[in-house]
Amino acid sequence: MKSSYLHYDIIEKLGEGGMGLVYLARDTKLNRKVALKFLPWHISSDETERKRFRQEAQSAAFLNHPNIAQVYAFEEENDQLFIVLEYIEGSELKDIIEEDELTIDQKWELAIDIAGGIHTAHQSGVLHRDIKSRNIMINKAGKAKIMDFGLARIEGSERITNPGTTIGTTAYMAPEQLSGDELDARSDIWAYGVVLYELFTGHLPFEAAYESAIMYAITENDPVPVSERSEDVPERIAYVIDRCLEKNVDQRYQSFADVISDLTSDKISTASRPKHVKSGNDVVQGSFKKFLIPAAAVILLIFGFLFLLVLACPK
Repeated sequence: MKSSYLHYDIIEKLGEGGMGLVYLARDTKLNRKVALKFLPWHISSDETERKRFRQEAQSAAFLNHPNIAQVYAFEEENDQLFIVLEYIEGSELKDIIEEDELTIDQKWELAIDIAGGIHTAHQSGVLHRDIKSRNIMINKAGKAKIMDFGLARIEGSERITNPGTTIGTTAYMAPEQLSGDELDARSDIWAYGVVLYELFTGHLPFEAAYESAIMYAITENDPVPVSERSEDVPERIAYVIDRCLEKNVDQRYQSFADVISDLTSDKISTASRPKHVKSGNDVVQGSFKKFLIPAAAVILLIFGFLFLLVLACPK
């Protein structure tokens, strides 16, 4: 890595992921710290990846919200592409969750911050498609900043990934995302629900040792009810999480406007659950009843047959 690109002096490496390397740098023109996100060299020759990288800059450049990291510029030097981003001094939400020092009220405020940022993106026609706790920074003031629109796509823009291709981070993927179906705002709502579950319980809703097992759990299993993970989580939060994690997209929240309304309209812990939202216990009890009735019928038939057999036997 060079010590400088254009008028940006590299200070240190901040992180690395599948879609980029991020460095802390100083903008010598404006005398401020910035984050530079570079397309890795091993894929920089791939025009599809370069296209996606440009799209990230275009997607994020549309957005102006206090809970979204700001894009300052999109630059290129010697065929090397990089995005100049707002530098956030703070910690990833994932690390904050693991420290487990936030109060319920602080978590609630972060939930509202994150929902507000994604809502603004959706209003601009931008889907994030990789919402996760590692892509959310918490700054020194305790405010959330949504990062990394590397997988984002503007509605109506050219599709870069092939149909049926799954992109994102498995544990946060919606069932329809795992199936490679066309995504919309409701897939980001699912991922947001995963982040909320993680934020308030310290666990992911679908955990397993292998990626394939996680995928199966997401598509087939219900998560452990929030109340069983933590008794301190307000009922209203548990309700919002349940609605976000509905496997049927038509029963899920349809927009972040509805999510924000439920988070902010009445901060009490006695919100009633809608009839179509079932808790884990409801599911278990319902399954038990479905099993019990036919089982009882079979037992009665067996005893009836044995009774007739006894009557038919000569004494």
